[in-house]
Amino acid sequence: MKIVFYIAAFILCNNSIAQKIIPKYTFNIELGLPVSIANEPFDQVMQGLVAVSSYGQYTTPFNLNFGIGGRYSLFTINQFKVPVPLDGSVHTAAGFIKVGYDKFLTDRFAIDFGVKVGYSYNASSVKELNPEGEVIDRYYRNNTAAIIEPGLGLILSADEKSSYRFYIGYTIQGYGFKPDFIGLETNAGWDPGGFNKLTQYLIVGFGYTFYFKNNRQ
Repeated sequence: MKIVFYIAAFILCNNSIAQKIIPKYTFNIELGLPVSIANEPFDQVMQGLVAVSSYGQYTTPFNLNFGIGGRYSLFTINQFKVPVPLDGSVHTAAGFIKVGYDKFLTDRFAIDFGVKVGYSYNASSVKELNPEGEVIDRYYRNNTAAIIEPGLGLILSADEKSSYRFYIGYTIQGYGFKPDFIGLETNAGWDPGGFNKLTQYLIVGFGYTFYFKNNRQ
């Protein structure tokens, strides 16, 4: 029973400390590795290289937060997974708003759960090569689509002005990736019925937060 009492006292003590610091205005950067999933040709052919987001955020006294920012992601073609030699990539640029909840559980550790919702511009730039590696054709495609990304951040503060986080997010884009987006004229054995499945990828990475102003209670 004494152990239970000490644990409860420790939690209450830490919570009381945590309530004294409420970050209000922050600037955030998240850098991660995107991992393609879901849509079959996107999952098999595209390799995630980088996903980066930056946004400003305001946190209310009730721990709800609101942010606005932009993001960029880059996927390259896995040359061993396509029927003809291709060299190229797919770029995504998006603007978003974020709604979430963040809370310091102790004086140094916090959580941040939120959802980013926005609109993206997606563009492919692909070169078809001959066996000697010379360019024989070029393909450019683009589209626009809605984007949504729920995410969770585990935050460790360094001081009153900055903190670092481990971030994991799940991105869903409102378009189905098809082989012709990277210049493939053949279905290459994929079931066309799956092309309309939304493009999706997991992001795992790290982030940095700068605190412009803290509320103290």
